[in-house]
Amino acid sequence: MTKDKLLLRVGNPNHMYSYCRILGCPHPASAGTSKGLNHLYCRKHEDHYERHGSYTKKSYTAKDINPYRKEALAWLKANPENLTVKLALKGVEALYRSAGAHIEAYRLRGLTPEQRAKVAWARLRKADVEPYAPLAAILALEMLILNDPQPERKEHFKLVQAGKLIHRMASGSHKRWEHISTDGKVRVEEMHRYPRSRGRVLVHIGQKLQKVAELVIVDYLSETTETY
Repeated sequence: MTKDKLLLRVGNPNHMYSYCRILGCPHPASAGTSKGLNHLYCRKHEDHYERHGSYTKKSYTAKDINPYRKEALAWLKANPENLTVKLALKGVEALYRSAGAHIEAYRLRGLTPEQRAKVAWARLRKADVEPYAPLAAILALEMLILNDPQPERKEHFKLVQAGKLIHRMASGSHKRWEHISTDGKVRVEEMHRYPRSRGRVLVHIGQKLQKVAELVIVDYLSETTETY
């Protein structure tokens, strides 16, 4: 579909789509407005999906996942000779090596989601984040979902959540400098930029992490689920 046709469709809403499919939501599906083309969900729930990977469930917090992360990290470091652990660690190291040059968070404009995902791995490499950390994060996520009384089981949610965990580790770009102001005094300026944690970039990150951790996830869950 060309850009002109897409704009024409958005500018001519179809009022057949008069309500969002989320129970209790009073807003129309975005195809019934001039703000989108989604036939099932409103703009608010579309945005929720972009940020969290689910139309209704919110992202897990650090408080939710940290206890599981500590246990997963302890298990990984207690099993350095486990073949699946070795392979997964090498997989994360390969992601670091293949990520390309480090790019500051304020220079990401124009990059595709896949390119931005690589930059996230490059930021972890630059920050010397040990390969154990991403693995502990995805193992913790698997266990948290398994023990969630109201889980979101769709694969997309898991990938987005994994991507968000890596984004948090990668942090952003921070600069601090001094200059002389017009009144002759030394002023300190700071700039802090964080990459947007939403959309396809999170899925790309999650897919890469899940692929390298696939075998160790099975191993970890088989050994630890009996304790929960």
